[in-house]
This record gives sequence, C-alpha cells and structure tokens, in this order.
Amino acid sequence: MFSTSLSSWFSTSTRLLTGVMIALMLVTATGCKKDREFDQGLSAAEMYTEAKRYLDQQNWGRAVRAYQGLATRYPFGRFTEQAQLELAYAYHKGGNPEAALSTADRFIRTYPSHPNVDYAYYIRGLTNYDQRVGFMERMMPSRVRDRDQTAARESFRDFDELIRRFPDSRYAPDARQRMVFLRNNLSFYELDVARYYLRRKAYVAAANRARFAIENYPGSPELGNALEILHISYTEMGLPELAEDSLKVLALNYPDHPYLTGDSNRSFWSKLWPFGKD
Repeated sequence: MFSTSLSSWFSTSTRLLTGVMIALMLVTATGCKKDREFDQGLSAAEMYTEAKRYLDQQNWGRAVRAYQGLATRYPFGRFTEQAQLELAYAYHKGGNPEAALSTADRFIRTYPSHPNVDYAYYIRGLTNYDQRVGFMERMMPSRVRDRDQTAARESFRDFDELIRRFPDSRYAPDARQRMVFLRNNLSFYELDVARYYLRRKAYVAAANRARFAIENYPGSPELGNALEILHISYTEMGLPELAEDSLKVLALNYPDHPYLTGDSNRSFWSKLWPFGKD
C-alpha cells in the first residue's frame, strides 16, 4: 500500500513539474516572439530608448540583447554608435569582461574620432580594474599585491592613455585616483620580486626590477626602497659609481630612509615601539 502511494505521489509530482516547465517555455517563447514583433516596428531612436531604459534599470541581460538588436537592425547611425559604448558598459556590469573589452576595442578602432571615444578607454581600464583588482580590494585589500599583476598593468595603461589623450575628460579625475592605487601596488609588487632576487643573489635581475619601478611608477612611496635595492645590487655587482649615485639620490630625496639611518635591520615590533630599550 505504502509503495503504491509513494509511486502515485512521484507520478503526480512529475506531471506537475513537467506542466510547469512547459508553461514556462511557452511564456518565454511567447515573450520572445512578442519582443521580436515589437522590435520590427521600432525606429533606431525608439530601440535605443528601450535599450537605455533596461540599462538604467540595471537589467544588464535585457540591455545587452536590446543593444545587440539595435546594432543588427540599424548597423549605422548615431544611435548605434552610442549603443556600442553602452553595450560595453552593460557587458562590464553584467560580468562579461571579455565582451566588454572587445566591444570597447572595436569602438576605438571603428570610431577613433568619436566625441565619446574617451569613454571607451575608460571602460577598458575600469573593466580590468574591477574584474581583477576591485573585488580583491573590497574583500581582502592586503592580498591585492600578491596576485598576478597583468590585468592591473593593462588597467594602468588604459587609464594613462585616457589621461594623455583626453586630459579634460570627465572620466580623467576618477582614472587618476585609480592610477594612484594601481601605481602603488604595482611598484610594491616589482620591489617584492626584486627582494626575492636579492635573496637569491641574482643582483642583475634585482636591479632591473628596481629600475623598472623607478622609471614606470614615479611618485610611488616605494621608490626609496627601490633606490636601496639599486645600491645593494650595484655594490654586489662591483659597480661602485652606480652604487654611489643610487645612494646620493636616496639621501637627497629620502634623508630619513631606514637604510640611511641604520633602522633597516630593526624588527617589526621594535619599529612599532618608538621608545627604545631601558
């Protein structure tokens, strides 16, 4: 009896589930059909307005489809040009960084003189920043420096190109702020690798890393440490003139640097306790 009831229950549940799935498929198919029929009668301006409405509602999936539909039906025109920029943003916010980057790149190649092309560079930088750096910065700030820095470098280059090409862009101030964060972390990463080479007595590699940080990330708070590494590396390599030059620059720009004051060998806890020993 129990076995028969259980079998009946499963049979009924299966029929109900099947019915619900069929209904959902019919509703989806009907909705898509209505969307296609509706789109057939819309102008480019109307299709753009519809896509922008989805974007403003943060309905990224519908926005992507709407912008794609506009580009398919009206491949040319000012609405389609602007739609490509907003499509890149929708891809970015929708968690599709590869599509966001490729769409921004395509816009830059196709419309290099467009009045809003600065936004394409900004989206490139923002996509790399948020997808590779932004999440880690929010969740575990101390771990950002330990990750692969490829996307961070790309983001830095994108923002740098935006600022160089369009210094008065409305996106330039935000790009500059993000570049400071990226610069500091990238320089720290380079010097972390340089210190590793020092420990391995690979002095040429250590000097190259330190010099790269100095040349590419000016203004970083790590540059004093880079000069320290250069002095140590050049000294070990038997290049006294270069070593002396590095030390002079360090003394001129960072006179209180621990390497000069003799505090570089103090322990971490002793640096936190400023009163010395009794």
